Amino acid sequence: MIPKIRTGTGGTYGLIRYLFGPGNHDEHTDQHLVASWNNYAPDPGRNPNQTIAQLAGQLDQPVKAIGDRAPATTIWHCSVRADPGDRHLDDVAWADIARRIVQATGIAPEGDTTACRWVAVRHADDHIHIAATLVRQDGRLADLKFDKRKAQAEARAIEADYDLRRLNAGDGTAAKNPTSQERFKAKRTGRPEPPRETLREAVRRALAGSATEKEFFTRLREAGLRVRIRNAPSGDAIGYNVALPGDRNRDGQPIWFSGSKLAPDLSLPKIRLRLSDSPDDATSQSAAPGRADWSRPARERRTSTAIAEHTATLLDRDDDEGAAQLVGIGELLDAVAQTSPAATRAELSAAARAFERATRSHVRAERADTRAIRSAAQGIIQAGTALGRGEDGGTTAMLLSTLVLVALAAARWHSARGHAQQAHASRQTAGHLRAAYRQAAATPMQTLHAHGRALPAGERRSQEATIRAALLKILTSADSAPRTDALAATLAEAEQAGHDPQALLQQAIDSRELDTAADVTDVLVWRLRRLARLPAHPGEAPRRHQASTGGGKAATTRARTEPSATPRTAATAPDGRTRRR
Repeated sequence: MIPKIRTGTGGTYGLIRYLFGPGNHDEHTDQHLVASWNNYAPDPGRNPNQTIAQLAGQLDQPVKAIGDRAPATTIWHCSVRADPGDRHLDDVAWADIARRIVQATGIAPEGDTTACRWVAVRHADDHIHIAATLVRQDGRLADLKFDKRKAQAEARAIEADYDLRRLNAGDGTAAKNPTSQERFKAKRTGRPEPPRETLREAVRRALAGSATEKEFFTRLREAGLRVRIRNAPSGDAIGYNVALPGDRNRDGQPIWFSGSKLAPDLSLPKIRLRLSDSPDDATSQSAAPGRADWSRPARERRTSTAIAEHTATLLDRDDDEGAAQLVGIGELLDAVAQTSPAATRAELSAAARAFERATRSHVRAERADTRAIRSAAQGIIQAGTALGRGEDGGTTAMLLSTLVLVALAAARWHSARGHAQQAHASRQTAGHLRAAYRQAAATPMQTLHAHGRALPAGERRSQEATIRAALLKILTSADSAPRTDALAATLAEAEQAGHDPQALLQQAIDSRELDTAADVTDVLVWRLRRLARLPAHPGEAPRRHQASTGGGKAATTRARTEPSATPRTAATAPDGRTRRR
């Protein structure tokens, strides 16, 4: 049940005429009243002897009665729409819903006989419109403090009482949805979505790869947007507007949207705060650690995997710093979506769009450091589009496997704070990421399983014994026996490269929780291949372990979050394990 409130000026005749008219696309049918302030207001839809002018005149009478004392805003309009999956509601149910909404918002409190005048009009199966005037019948002005919040709260109660789909309560931080006029125009002009949504995503994506304000505006223009900078008398920029080419109003002028109208965190002051946490040039432009023969997209994805895993650890600490990390994860998802192979692009774009809701809440992180994750996003953008095969495809699967767990960590973080919409958005994101992972991992995992089955019998038994001993500690009796071919192949490669398989596997298990993993062995395969610096795409020759990865100062911000696996000859803890800090 979705109530949407708007206000207006002047008389109600235009609004009433629209509600009883055919609609912009002849979508209105059987237009009629279901309820009114006095239960016998004129109904021009059902009574041919009653007119729209009569109904509007009665609604406007209290406003006209006080003359010059009338407020500037005189019309209150609330549409109340059922979810597409809800059962059919008859006129009696809609009348009750209308009365509950006007009572809850202060338009017509229960038992108040001199409250505002209002009517509820139904012209479709799934929604009604409530039209009211904002001067009470006793001449006083309506008290509408927090009317939108009260309408949403009453809608949640209505859903429970009528056994309708329960929507998540909001906290006022969501981006503004397109208006019905914007949706109708998009449909009429053949656009897949309203310009507001296209622009919001384009601005987010431009910001994800930007280190400076100048670069941000350059990327907006490179994306094909019209950009207008608003300057103070001093010449300093104080805001910006964007528009889509070809999107014009009836006068032929571009339809501009300010950043704050697209989303609360896309205003220029908010963007400047985010850019102030950008990494320095040396760090952001340094090559990601890894083999020289790996492509830059592959190296950047491998580094981003370590940073994302570290971010999940920060979210699990359950402190307010997580709010800033979520913004960084949103940028990383935008960067990956822009540069992903074609096979995964649709799901990753959907994941980034869903997670956008999870990046905003009223929680503020005072001292959070997001330079590492912003650097990861910038590195992925600068590296360009990854191929869907070879090492590029394998590291894409590696990164997506970790991002699924990050999205679920975000859901837990939001749930702990009662952020229902953000938690739901995080879980939606995880679903899209899992779908993209299955596409990206299909070929490398199939090859790894084949490598595992082809291991010599003795080596296979040895690796399987190591796996069984480790997994017995984390799998319950209710879990089905995992498929371990790919894990055995990975441990064999790691051992050939100079690592202790038992210690390395324990390090992978200890590095992050596995309770939320849909496939524990898949997650461990990618952790092991990252920790041991094995090629993400199987079949490439592994390199012998090196104690130092090099990189110098330029690689410190991103490389510090990627732990090194311990070789057989390295010093270990008394229990033989190597643990992450």
